[in-house]
Amino acid sequence: MPTLAPLRRDLDFMPSPVEEQPGLLIRDSFQFSDSVLIIPPQLVPFLEFFDGQSTGLDLREALVRATGDFRVGEIEDQLVGALTNAGFLEDEIFARMREEKLKEFGASDVRLPAHAGSGYPEEVGELAQVMGHWLGEFGETASGLRGIAAPHVSPMGGYESYRSAYGLLGDEYKEKTFVVLGTSHYGQPEKFGLTRKSYVTPWGAARTDEGLVRELTSKAGMAVETEDYCHAVEHSIEFQVVYLQSIFGPDVKILPILCGPYAHSIYEGGMPEDNEGVRRFLGTLGEIGEREGDKLMWVLGIDMAHRGRRYQEEFDAVADEGLMRTVGVRDKQRIDRAAAGDAQGFWDLVRENHDDLNWCGSSPMYTFLRAMPGVRGKLERYEQWNIDPASVVSFAGMTFR
Repeated sequence: MPTLAPLRRDLDFMPSPVEEQPGLLIRDSFQFSDSVLIIPPQLVPFLEFFDGQSTGLDLREALVRATGDFRVGEIEDQLVGALTNAGFLEDEIFARMREEKLKEFGASDVRLPAHAGSGYPEEVGELAQVMGHWLGEFGETASGLRGIAAPHVSPMGGYESYRSAYGLLGDEYKEKTFVVLGTSHYGQPEKFGLTRKSYVTPWGAARTDEGLVRELTSKAGMAVETEDYCHAVEHSIEFQVVYLQSIFGPDVKILPILCGPYAHSIYEGGMPEDNEGVRRFLGTLGEIGEREGDKLMWVLGIDMAHRGRRYQEEFDAVADEGLMRTVGVRDKQRIDRAAAGDAQGFWDLVRENHDDLNWCGSSPMYTFLRAMPGVRGKLERYEQWNIDPASVVSFAGMTFR
């Protein structure tokens, strides 16, 4: 009997948030498939048979042992069929879905919004009203900034930290090119995702600086993923563009860069730039930063710690309580090193215990500190937020001079 197609490794798995439907929620982080499945608790253990080695007979025998009933064919067919039709298995159906999405992204002249209607309103009037609330009344702005760091968590949960950074940007920054360093949640380690496409939101199209994209590609190409599909689905940059357009108008100029994790350094030791591709990219980005000077404004779309059950930990995390108090202390140690412009000290803290805090913004922050070694930062606001009842994300608003 042929083996079962393996379950894709790039899917998102989390406890079901639907009280009436407990189990394991599975969705496609790359949006090759629009399907979302909730696997009932009693069927979750049988997902291990979708490993590329087990057969349908192995699955059937396990179901018989678990149920004591030989009539398990319908259960087997439903489980296999649901995973197959959803595009969650490494098979021909998924291959076709993937190819269609990659072709669609490659053929488009623009990067279309992926999170309008979910992360923020897609209708302009409603978006203007919501952004008015999220940004609040503009007070005194700050002169002479070279960069800001804001969250990339849902603005609904993190709008006060967003506001603490974006609320300081006045008209003097409008004509700058915003270098947006975002976390690449799905990108390859030690790689940087670039695109020449304009970023479209309900406000309109933000202009991508194609000249700077070409320069980075030509000088640091070995570390570059050109027209990286991750841009099509990633929210860490999209949310920053929405904020920038809300303040400065739709045609802001940007250089969107997705920073993959520096996984080798975290797990094997050494520094990120021990990788030749990373070293060349950081060097080229630093040259651009020095040459362009205050024509650039740096924007970091970063979250910090991720703790609790959603992140495969066996405890209920509650913001600012219990273990999360210790997390807050450790977060602020890293923030202090970043504010001091101490890239080495910041990375030393990230590598502790292989980054057990799960800081998804560590690579954009380190990239910025290496590219702009003269900056000094200030923490404007720090927060922890329960993204669900048992899981917490921390984030902050920062400014840099």
